[in-house]
Amino acid sequence: MIETYGYARAGFLGNPSDGYFGKTLSFAMSNFRARVLCYPSARLEIKPSKVDLPVFENLEDLYRITRWRGYYGGIRIIQALIVRLVDHCREHDIELPDRNFTLEYESNVPQRLGLGGSSAIITASLRAICQFHELDIPLAIQANIALETETRELQVPAGLQDRVVQAYQGLVYMDFAKRLMDERGYGEYEHMNPALLPNVYVAYRTSLSEGTEVFHSNLRERWRRGDPEVVGAMETWAGYAAEGRACLLERNYDRLNQLVDANFDLRAKIYNIDPGNLEMVKTARAAGATANFAGSGGAIVGTYTDEGMFARLTEKMKGIGIAVIKPKIVR
Repeated sequence: MIETYGYARAGFLGNPSDGYFGKTLSFAMSNFRARVLCYPSARLEIKPSKVDLPVFENLEDLYRITRWRGYYGGIRIIQALIVRLVDHCREHDIELPDRNFTLEYESNVPQRLGLGGSSAIITASLRAICQFHELDIPLAIQANIALETETRELQVPAGLQDRVVQAYQGLVYMDFAKRLMDERGYGEYEHMNPALLPNVYVAYRTSLSEGTEVFHSNLRERWRRGDPEVVGAMETWAGYAAEGRACLLERNYDRLNQLVDANFDLRAKIYNIDPGNLEMVKTARAAGATANFAGSGGAIVGTYTDEGMFARLTEKMKGIGIAVIKPKIVR
């Protein structure tokens, strides 16, 4: 019996430049995770979890679960992953043993809230299958396979940030320079000591489920057209991540806090922010904390100075139906 995990992630700085040859700084946290079991069986089977079964206690249960999980379960993305992995092995002359397995999964990562829910399931499943077939695939390539599962197989616009930090875990600085991506297909990824981070929180609500494809489809089209505003923003966001890395190493937290807020403020200038997301950011800042999107909307990440500020933040957020957690960064 093989047991693997994929963890939720929060994009701290640089997001969303990862899909546009930028730089990002992100961390994986064990507060939410996808869990996968893989074991030998007569036939190859992907077992459905509760979210895949269209059976509910009542109308309210259907509504609540759908708002929390979205309209799709994990079977389709696991099936897409297996197809992509088989293609990868064939392309690189890697022989897969003729051994069937059963794969079971469960996940408590909130879906469509910018915390990497789908990619956590993919990452955990890929780890399990690699162990089952004894495949030695480098982490950087595993991240690529996870991304291609969604972009190639499922036609979902996305970037590498989620998949890289979930593959490597911990706190990761990522450089997706075009030269690196063109030459070898992946960027430069640096593990950083999570202890360098100041006090960090993550806040989320379940009523904001826009989905990464809604944000990225509009942004990517503008970027492809060479929209000066979008192209300039990508360069600026990448600069925020690079400077944020330096701030962590120098423990310059005053400037780091400015960068966290600036990352979101620039996003608000080039994209219409959902009123609920904007309320979340404004409420966090009213409590004295910094605030930036953790992904494409629905969750935010930021810094706070002390326990008194965290208590104020939690109380204010509770008043508008938002949960606040202290992320447990996976080492």
